[in-house]
Amino acid sequence: MFTYILTPGFTDTDALGHINNTRLPVWFELARNDVFRLFTPDLDPKKWALILARIELDFVGELFYGTEVEIRTYIDRIGKSSFTVGQEAWQGGTLGAKGQAILVHYSFNEKTSQPLEGELRQSLEAHLRPE
Repeated sequence: MFTYILTPGFTDTDALGHINNTRLPVWFELARNDVFRLFTPDLDPKKWALILARIELDFVGELFYGTEVEIRTYIDRIGKSSFTVGQEAWQGGTLGAKGQAILVHYSFNEKTSQPLEGELRQSLEAHLRPE
């Protein structure tokens, strides 16, 4: 599991005083940087080896301004060339949102997916969500 802590800003809120629903996909992407580094340690876009195939997000509670939010990031599934990242947003011990992203190991030069093998696969396996 990877963790990413952020403090919501005033601009992250909506008219109802909650964290705006458009912020969670951005926060989840920021928290996926640790996963991205498994493929591209320096995060250089010219060396990028992933494409985003799908995201989904469920709002299961409220998140508010001014209190830290912990984003927990897991690997939920590893396939031949794709894998699923599961994420949760926690604030004050309460789950506020959860989601998944499907990423594909991809060669932009060859325009094709690449297998998840060897050390790369082992690195992903080290972050599998516990059952």
